Amino acid sequence: MTVLRWLDRPGDQGVTWGVPWPRGAVERDTPFALSDAEGRPVPVQSWVTATWPDGSVKWSAHAAGAGPHSEHYRLEPAAQAADLGENAVTVTRRDGDLIVGTGVVTWTIGGGTVARSISRGSREIARNVRLVSLRQSEPTPEEDGHVARERSAGVVESVTVEQDGPLRAVVRLEGRHGDWLPFTVRLYFYAGAEQVRILHTFVWDGDPERDFLAGLGLSADVVMRDEPHDRHVRLAGSDGFLTEAVRGLTGLRRDPGEAARRAQVEGRPAGELDPEVARRLHLIPTWGDYTLDQSSADGYTLRKRTKEGHGWVTIPAGTRSAGYGYVGGVSGGLGFGLRDFWRLHPTRLDVRNAATDVATVTIWLWSPSAPAMDLRFYHDGMGQDTFEEQLEGLEITYEDYEPGFGDPRGIARTHELSLRAHDATPTADELAAHAAAVNAPALLAASPERVREADVFGVWGLPDRSTPAHAEIEDRLDFLFDLYEREREQRRWYGFWDYGDVMHTYDSDRHTWRYDVGGYAWDNSELSPDLWLWLQYLRTGRADVFRFAEAMCRHTGEVDVYHLGRWKGLGSRHNVQHWGCSCKQLRISNAAYRRFYYYLTADERTGDLMDELSVPEETFLAIDPLRKVREDVYTPDRSALSVGLGTDWGSLAAAWLTRWERHGDERARDRLLGTMAGIGAMPRRFLTGEGRLDLDTGRFDTSRDQISISHLSSLFGLPEMCAELIALDLDVPGFERAWLEYCRLYLAPPEQQEAETGRRLSGISLIQAHSRLTAYAAARTDDAELAAWAWRKFRLGEGDQLNRNPLQHQENWELTLVDGPRVPHPVHEAPFVSTNSAAQYGLAAIHNLVLIGKHLTAR
Repeated sequence: MTVLRWLDRPGDQGVTWGVPWPRGAVERDTPFALSDAEGRPVPVQSWVTATWPDGSVKWSAHAAGAGPHSEHYRLEPAAQAADLGENAVTVTRRDGDLIVGTGVVTWTIGGGTVARSISRGSREIARNVRLVSLRQSEPTPEEDGHVARERSAGVVESVTVEQDGPLRAVVRLEGRHGDWLPFTVRLYFYAGAEQVRILHTFVWDGDPERDFLAGLGLSADVVMRDEPHDRHVRLAGSDGFLTEAVRGLTGLRRDPGEAARRAQVEGRPAGELDPEVARRLHLIPTWGDYTLDQSSADGYTLRKRTKEGHGWVTIPAGTRSAGYGYVGGVSGGLGFGLRDFWRLHPTRLDVRNAATDVATVTIWLWSPSAPAMDLRFYHDGMGQDTFEEQLEGLEITYEDYEPGFGDPRGIARTHELSLRAHDATPTADELAAHAAAVNAPALLAASPERVREADVFGVWGLPDRSTPAHAEIEDRLDFLFDLYEREREQRRWYGFWDYGDVMHTYDSDRHTWRYDVGGYAWDNSELSPDLWLWLQYLRTGRADVFRFAEAMCRHTGEVDVYHLGRWKGLGSRHNVQHWGCSCKQLRISNAAYRRFYYYLTADERTGDLMDELSVPEETFLAIDPLRKVREDVYTPDRSALSVGLGTDWGSLAAAWLTRWERHGDERARDRLLGTMAGIGAMPRRFLTGEGRLDLDTGRFDTSRDQISISHLSSLFGLPEMCAELIALDLDVPGFERAWLEYCRLYLAPPEQQEAETGRRLSGISLIQAHSRLTAYAAARTDDAELAAWAWRKFRLGEGDQLNRNPLQHQENWELTLVDGPRVPHPVHEAPFVSTNSAAQYGLAAIHNLVLIGKHLTAR
């Protein structure tokens, strides 16, 4: 039995969540039962998202329909599923259209649009829901000049029903904006819900030198039936809503009556008007057009006009709009919203023609008011035409530049939107609740204790403050997360392409992050902040940690990775622009970074990202990651592909394991187990550093006899993946021995390294990060002396010449206020923190506390 609680807010429009189960506890075809806090049965729809090697359920996903929420729920395997009740989602086909009903609203899907119509009961609320875009052939001029814009509507080319109820239905739409911008839209329907969640993903496939996206949005036409003074427009501000009527009755020279004025403001029928007002209604202007423009994270503007061809009137502006609105009347209308509206700026909400029979609303994901999206590379190459020159550039700015590689073609972005069909104008409180639901979608979650009992995601444990030494580390883990949450706000890490990522390294001289210095700018998952954040969420259950990790998962899985073209399946190393680095590697598109979010939420788009890695080994045909630094002669060879046994194989293993446990893919299983066995059979095992993989057999050449150590091998999920694989008890000869050998020797004294391998290992650095390898070996062999050695390396970071990792040398982790004329605005900084050190401190601390916590002593 699993107790489920709301992550941070309850939901009433339907919810989907994931639950892990211990190996062997639940057979695959077992039904599930859900009950509320009072023990009453609640209808639930269930499916399996992952299985253990023995075929039992590892992760299950569940959905509940709309309705009053309970404080908590109980989920348990049952002999028989609970009765589904009266409400159910229906999915039918009629005359070539797809008709989806929730029992409250009905969507008709077809005709190449997102939806032909949206009805509530017998009344049509909206029609012609469509994607729209604007395109320029040149960037927006900085001063004089004009560039023509081409407008196009997205055409849906295929419709797929991924789930058809009874409580949750998912419809996937795929198409293109004319001759570019392929998109995928998923529509989520829940039994009894009036809201439909929309997940929109597009892949940028233009030429950055001549294609400039000037607008991207979702439009819908709303049927307007009521008198203009009974039509209402609501747009979310920073705290509440702009409350307007198409034809206003307040503030007139002649008073329509208090009852009428109050009713209009509250969204109710104005009723009978004073005759002196009623006979002059035609002389009151009708305001048909409204625009809310969020140009930055710090400000939005509002304006309205009577209709096209007439001047705009400004409305008092504000800071951060919640990105939600309503247009309609007392007989019904449409609520519309965009999640993270101000965080993903430039965005815009438009209402047009509200004084006519049909109004149009548009949720702009890229505001047409902003300069057109410009994805050209940020410098001219500075003469770096050869590998030698590029390596020199790497030495000074840490940027791995190569002509033609800073190409955005193939990157993607996902947005979450909402359309809600109302039978009347919602109240202010209802609108506020709807906006909150869009920006923090409800999620049910099992407790950290319950997730830990299922033994998923490898090495992590619950917070431990049992001694002052333990509490100090826990305090530092909290400090690091709180720092990054504060930094995101202080440094405004927001924007269409940027939100969800963090910066790589701090510049203490300028009191800012190195946003403009080559490889020190956007982090792009370097040294696994994704893993650190997800493990910190699992162990604490903190909603703020989840939301931060969720935003990072959305960003790094979409923007930092190529989804089509020559680098499909690969990601880009850290850079001033997310796609700017010439290092395209699987370590960035790593499935290990996506699995958490997918299993906790059953999010189909994240499943797509992992499915893109169904044959991850073939990405090594596209590009050699070591091409600039190789001393041997090598070109990608299908029968002998160069694969690093650290960052490369760790990413391959994550993709294969995930494919196997999600889909039962035997090819992925065989490649995983075969390469594990190959590593165990190599003379130097993990110390070999690099293997040659035969793509056709999925096996390594095991004859290579060399020692090659990289300080990065274990810092992109390899320790986490190896621990998880060993815990699965897959009976792969030699693999555990190979991994324990590497864990023991990496930080071992040079004399011990020489005694066991015949040489002292070189390339040893990032000491604190690697202490978790020593800890793992100590725990598996129950070696107290090795555990003490691991804690020493964690605390002192001896010999860390590459990163210098000043975290462990800073006795008092405190923020420093910097204000006055030295900085644009006051900031609280921690200049001793970089993302490399923060992420790896977090992972090492989490591992060490659970593996060798009993050996931790006071300093």
